[in-house]
Amino acid sequence: LIISSSLYAADNPPNVILVLADDLGAKELSCYGSKKHTTPNLDRMAAEGTRFETFYAMPLCTPTRVCLMTGQYGFHNGFLGMQDPAFKPKADSPKADIGNHFTHADLMKSRGYATAQVGKWQLSGNLPTLVKDTGFDEYMMWAYDHNLPDGVKHPGRENGAKASRFWHPSLIRNGEYLPTTPVDYGPNMFNEFVIDFAKRNKTSPFFIYYTSVLTHGPHLETPDPNNLGKRWPAGFKSNLEYLDHLMGKLLDGLKAEGLDENTYIIFIGDNGTGSDGKGTLTALGARVPCIIRGPGVQRGVVSRAVADLTDIMPTLADISGAELPKDTPFDGHSLVPVLRGEKETHRDWIYSHLDDGRILRDSRWLLEIDKAGKGERFFDCGGSRDGSGYKDVTTSTDPHVVAARKRFDAILASMPEPKP
Repeated sequence: LIISSSLYAADNPPNVILVLADDLGAKELSCYGSKKHTTPNLDRMAAEGTRFETFYAMPLCTPTRVCLMTGQYGFHNGFLGMQDPAFKPKADSPKADIGNHFTHADLMKSRGYATAQVGKWQLSGNLPTLVKDTGFDEYMMWAYDHNLPDGVKHPGRENGAKASRFWHPSLIRNGEYLPTTPVDYGPNMFNEFVIDFAKRNKTSPFFIYYTSVLTHGPHLETPDPNNLGKRWPAGFKSNLEYLDHLMGKLLDGLKAEGLDENTYIIFIGDNGTGSDGKGTLTALGARVPCIIRGPGVQRGVVSRAVADLTDIMPTLADISGAELPKDTPFDGHSLVPVLRGEKETHRDWIYSHLDDGRILRDSRWLLEIDKAGKGERFFDCGGSRDGSGYKDVTTSTDPHVVAARKRFDAILASMPEPKP
């Protein structure tokens, strides 16, 4: 790896906080053009860093999380999908246990980083080594019932069913149950843990994987930041704007500790917005925000380089000075040259998948292939990146369209075909 002194110094490696928002498509943030929502702190983060117009995740939670942690598409890590067991590793397969994979936390620990995971987990593992198996020194996670220690029954419920992640949250901290009350709000507690971990490790480099439970439903009331004891009304808008409030508290907390100038914050979403893209083999299901702020990163840049989840792992290697294992396949490329302003383009195409459905995108063209061979759509997007003005050219015989479609076929042919 060739590391720029502006992004990496042997005597003062930069800290990294990787934030993964839940069920948040790019179109929801005001810096991405939303007129419905106000997100001043994420807008501030974008103004102080680089925002990618076209960044793809997987259309559903689990394949995104495994892809992000491993730097691999599903045909390498085994998680092509989430709900259909035919597209996940069998329960007795080594690949089914995320602890058996080389993860981004393993990468950062190899460089001497203190590591923490905070928030939603929803992956494999058992107490007491749950989460720590994947390279994290500490964690505080939202715990499902099966994650709780024997004999513990958490009283807080969401809609009378699942153990709560919001009010009266069900939490495990470093293997131990953390009792909470009905007035405790999980997103606040997770955010406070992130700031506290940063404070406790300010003299050595740290990596925090902050898997936010916002903005996933149920979209309950949130605290009112301006009126102690009062609440904002329920709904997606309040949940997103409260997440933005927490990002502001995070930025301010880092600054108060003198950490903001040497800390990268990478903010992305895990899939398209719930009930508006999530789970669909469409650009709306895959396009998520990606904002990167940190030392050496160009400020106020809106990048048109296409990028996806697999690019985060080599980017982490580049900015930390860690080396990726040579015996493991990685599917992405470091974003550092784009972040430094050395390149405007990044890679020729990006990819997303769910079960045997696939999405392929380059700077102009978009291919959406439904599951189970139920159809496909090919679009000429022109210069647009947000879905507006896309032209459906699926049946076109125009030579430019035919040539582009053949090029996409060749890219897909270079990958293992997703099969049950």
